[in-house]
Amino acid sequence: MNLIIHSFQIKTPFTSSHTNTKSHLPNYQLSNMVTTTPLPLTLLIITLISLFFTPQTQAQKAPAPSPSGPINITSILEKAGQYTYLIRLLKETQQLIQIQSQLNSTSDGFTIFAPTDNAFQNLKSGAINDLTDEQKVKLILYHVTPKYYSLSDLLTVSNPVRTQASDSEGSWGLNFTSQGNQVNISSGVVTTSINNALRQQFPLAIYQLDKVLLPLQLFGTKSPSSSPSPKASETRNTTVKGDAPSPSKSSLKDNGVAGKNVGFGFVVGLCVICMRVLF
Repeated sequence: MNLIIHSFQIKTPFTSSHTNTKSHLPNYQLSNMVTTTPLPLTLLIITLISLFFTPQTQAQKAPAPSPSGPINITSILEKAGQYTYLIRLLKETQQLIQIQSQLNSTSDGFTIFAPTDNAFQNLKSGAINDLTDEQKVKLILYHVTPKYYSLSDLLTVSNPVRTQASDSEGSWGLNFTSQGNQVNISSGVVTTSINNALRQQFPLAIYQLDKVLLPLQLFGTKSPSSSPSPKASETRNTTVKGDAPSPSKSSLKDNGVAGKNVGFGFVVGLCVICMRVLF
């Protein structure tokens, strides 16, 4: 603010002896006025100047930043696009409300691994729809860790990393590997890379995935040893059919001897009867 001070014209109390006309002194600038003005008037001028400049200085100060509002996971995913299927699953399983409410009270934060719509479309037909409601909840929780991880954290994290689906025994975990600055994530069934960070600020990190993390507990294939081989089935059938033991050679021999003995006794008896009749 520019302060304009007009020059003062000071009249003298002296009058010329030759004429009744009053003489005038030349005009004085502010600097001259301050040097010739009494001290109380100088202090008054300084006070007035400070009053003019102080409000302007306060107005020029930058306003304090307003506190940020609550984190909205849905808005983050909708702004990024291509997460319609994931948003629907989060709402259907009611895990969106759970995670949102826990974000306000957690001291460790959360990390969400977000598969795109293409990732869900590339799954086999019925892979998600055939799951029960409880299994769908587990699948969603498997994509969330109860701790905030930056990308640099995931480069050196200890495996396996617990998820919201993990139990006390430590199952339902994720494994991370790195190739340079590239972070790879594996579920035991699927391995993919983290391509983009939708948000990376405590207490929430959200990372884009091009594949759905299929947990081993829901989508793991059975080992070949667990299914019976055809040869084993044939052996089992043979054993069932041959349950009755085959007669041994000694048994057959004994049966033949016994038959001969019976026939010989019958002949001897018949001869004895004939001799009695004759004699």
